[in-house]
Amino acid sequence: MTETMSLPETKTGAGGAPKARPNLVIFVLAFSGIVVALMQTLVLPIVAKLPEYLGAPASDTAWVVTATLLAAAVATPLMGRLGDMFGKRRMMIISLSLLIAGSLIAALSSTLVPMIAGRLLQGLAMGFIPLAISIMRDLLPNEKLPTATSVMSASLGIGAAIGLPAAAFVAESFDWHALFWTAAILGVVSLVLVLATVPESAQRAGGRFDFLGAIGLSIGLLCLMLAISKGGDWGWGAGLTIGLFIAAVVVFLFWGFYQLRTKEPMVDLRTTAKRQVLFTNLAGIAFGFASLAIQLIVPQIVQMPEATGYGIGGTLLQAGLVMTPQGIVIMCAAPLSARISRTLGPKAALMIGAVVVAVGYGLNIVMMNELWQLIIVSCIIGAGIGIAYGALPLLIMGAVPRSETGAANSLNALLRSIGSSLASALSGVILAQMVITVGDHALPSADGFRVIMAIGCAGALLALLLAAFLPKKSADVPEAAHGH
Repeated sequence: MTETMSLPETKTGAGGAPKARPNLVIFVLAFSGIVVALMQTLVLPIVAKLPEYLGAPASDTAWVVTATLLAAAVATPLMGRLGDMFGKRRMMIISLSLLIAGSLIAALSSTLVPMIAGRLLQGLAMGFIPLAISIMRDLLPNEKLPTATSVMSASLGIGAAIGLPAAAFVAESFDWHALFWTAAILGVVSLVLVLATVPESAQRAGGRFDFLGAIGLSIGLLCLMLAISKGGDWGWGAGLTIGLFIAAVVVFLFWGFYQLRTKEPMVDLRTTAKRQVLFTNLAGIAFGFASLAIQLIVPQIVQMPEATGYGIGGTLLQAGLVMTPQGIVIMCAAPLSARISRTLGPKAALMIGAVVVAVGYGLNIVMMNELWQLIIVSCIIGAGIGIAYGALPLLIMGAVPRSETGAANSLNALLRSIGSSLASALSGVILAQMVITVGDHALPSADGFRVIMAIGCAGALLALLLAAFLPKKSADVPEAAHGH
């Protein structure tokens, strides 16, 4: 196949869906993935001012961030399953439409309730990225699949890395509502591009949608993510936090029992228990933890006052700009990940990425006092993230039937998100406990940040260990559309 080859139009009754042009499809899906990922960091520059903007206490405005996290956790697996059944392009269009609607509601809001509603809708769009990875398997020629999935997987890291400085610039230069108007415009551009360039996949799972399984999974995820994300505020020993953790365990046990006995489950747990899928998902949790740790600690170190002895004393915009090179490196590492996957296999790519991330955190422990040091370290870790994230969907798709690609990729994305949430919660606990006094303020100590770096390193090494248990046959790249 040549680089310019076009695929035959899929016959899905998609109502005049366009003919697939591989390079254009990859670009559009990656761009749209970055836009969706931007929603994670969109409000971070204005979090401290939200009580003033919305006329509500800080304990309530914290839900502006939490609502997106919870919505994303629920939407990701549901959209994956719906995409397998009713069409991935259709669900991607719905995801982008929800993003646009949520952005418009938030842009027009000046009180708390509509703002939370808007952020909930933005969070529901997070199912777009695993759907996009899955449709690539159905649409693209075999030789383009590793590069395409690597670029698409990297979009999550790229969006998070460039989102903070971009949002900080907009928030400092314009009225805060401009953040959401910008998000709405980017959402419209993405929607138009997807409609114009991405055909529907002919692949369908068939069967009926498992509503009871979807409700059980959603309740379990809400309990778990609420406990993780709000435990620091409520107290980890508080009855509500412990009760939510217990509820999550009980719900997931009953849900798993039901899933194993229903004919058409929401999540095929038998497929999930396959060695390659199981260890890839476990490695995804570890990598989700390791990838977020650097994005949590570097901006804080940059903004800490110089009186701490390690802080840079920079602004929020400067903190975001320090992370921008990491986004570029993640993007550049995607083709390298694809090359490693083609030559050595995605298992090798995952292991190499884990080693690079571990080395980066090791260096970070001794290199955290200058801006250039933080940039170098974040770029090294970014390179490892880019290499590893490109391998994860290839490992998943190499082990599941084509009809379950959307659900399987969505589950892996969900588990990575849970790993990131755990990193955020644990980092908050550590930095709250390991403090120094500067003037009248208790601020995180340098040792507190070093502990998080060491844990991030441990997370990457755990991912390396888990990857070692993947079967050797995972060296094969999954067959894509028209693959040989």
